[in-house]
Amino acid sequence: MSLHRLLSGAVALPLLLAAGAAAAQKLTHVPSAVPKQVGVSLPSVWSPELIGVIRAQGSMRVDNPTPVVQYFGYLNDQANLVPAPGTTSNVEASKTEPDKNTYLVIHGLKGADPAYDYGTRFLFQGHEVGAPGSLTRVNLDADAAHRVTVLANADSTGAAMPTIDGSTWYPWAARLLLTKEGNGSTTGGVWQATPDFPSLVEPLLGVMGRGGYEGVQADEDGNIWLVEDIGGATVAGARLPNSFVYRFTPKNAHDLRQGGQLQALQVLSRSSGQPIAFQTTSALTQDIKDLHTFGLTFQTRWVTVHDTDTDGFAPFNANALAKARLATPFKRPENGVFKPGTRFREFFFDETGDTSATSTAIAGFGGFGSLMRLAHSSPSASSGTLSLFYSGDLEHNSFDNIQFWDEHRFVVVEDRGDGLHTQGNALDSGWLFDTRLDYSSGAHMPIRIIAQGRDVSATIDSALSGTSGFQNEGDNEITGIHVSDGDPTPHGILGAKRPTPFKDGWRVFYTHQHGDNVIWELLLRQSDRGEHGDD
Repeated sequence: MSLHRLLSGAVALPLLLAAGAAAAQKLTHVPSAVPKQVGVSLPSVWSPELIGVIRAQGSMRVDNPTPVVQYFGYLNDQANLVPAPGTTSNVEASKTEPDKNTYLVIHGLKGADPAYDYGTRFLFQGHEVGAPGSLTRVNLDADAAHRVTVLANADSTGAAMPTIDGSTWYPWAARLLLTKEGNGSTTGGVWQATPDFPSLVEPLLGVMGRGGYEGVQADEDGNIWLVEDIGGATVAGARLPNSFVYRFTPKNAHDLRQGGQLQALQVLSRSSGQPIAFQTTSALTQDIKDLHTFGLTFQTRWVTVHDTDTDGFAPFNANALAKARLATPFKRPENGVFKPGTRFREFFFDETGDTSATSTAIAGFGGFGSLMRLAHSSPSASSGTLSLFYSGDLEHNSFDNIQFWDEHRFVVVEDRGDGLHTQGNALDSGWLFDTRLDYSSGAHMPIRIIAQGRDVSATIDSALSGTSGFQNEGDNEITGIHVSDGDPTPHGILGAKRPTPFKDGWRVFYTHQHGDNVIWELLLRQSDRGEHGDD
């Protein structure tokens, strides 16, 4: 039976939650972030219960080298991966920056070598930088020579693959969904891709439109949730909220090309009862302050911005339509995820904020970013409620990727950028939050489980940053945090089961982006396995 038929046949089955949940792993707080020091390379620090294993890195040669890509994390645009030793050159190959990870356990996938068995366990990622963009697959069961396969550098129209920020698996269509941040008018959007080699990559620009899409998740009804990141203009020292949260309802979950309806989230003002809509004059309004105030609950509803039945299949600017329909903009809400055990009725998403310690929006207006909780009676409900879960500060800020660790706890990782690294003298961190705790008073604090370091390659890049013609970024970013058992059926979409990391096939991955571009798998230390279990 083909993969498509196997998964399509499961569409009518109810989503089952894992029976019981293992005792939560104890993860010890890492006391401080790794400081940013000029010319100094420092290792990452994890909670002492964790160890990391490298599953792929930028300099790993792919098993199907092409004129475009020969190494996992580099374009083949220069002779040297790093500046030539013994010279003052700043010339090095362009780093492609693998981003969001998606883990799947699938039988029968092929690679570039028709005689080789690539196994059953795979980690997929798009690459955030480079022209053309890349879709890669880390073959976790394979040897070094077959570890990484480039699945595509072009789409089905022959156009170059876009750079990719987000990804998820959509089981009803048996496709990966890939998102690209963009400006909404000429770039950005959603592509679907098959997991085999070579991958068939198809644009869905007339279905879900162009936007600054990054976060992408599916719910049990087959809806696709999109979280957008388009930075707004700076007015009086603060960035205007300029990005939206979307929900797409397909006409046919087995074939997304048939279209559907795209909606955007609208939040109602507590003071006026009117929609909190995009405006150009200030990022310091009472409504924005209210949205970032603990203890306040807002009524929400979904407004339709595009319907292929009436609006057709021409590519459209989703961001512009959301503004015209009076949807509510947020401060760069990059990613979101459903809380397990809620039947997709609770959705947590983050705001990255202004990534600047000098933003005038810091004092109560979301300048350091935030975590939001969106609740519905069902994932397809037309209305719901929104409330602030956490407000960022100088130590905890610039939230980007988010992923549930187990039933109640989730990890959110930072993307401060070099400017805020310098302002706070701290590199990025990964934080563990507990949805059962109240963070409003400061009585509870999140646990730092990753203090990101800086590898030698990123240290060199940071020193070269700003020199004429240099194109790569310094200072390593944490991205692609992913907790999954790889189940490719509708039962396995993120949020359907209660995760049990390091047990029953559940695995934890993240990307140490920039520099060496390492894909890490986190494991329990051997001494902890007897207490917490291991598969």
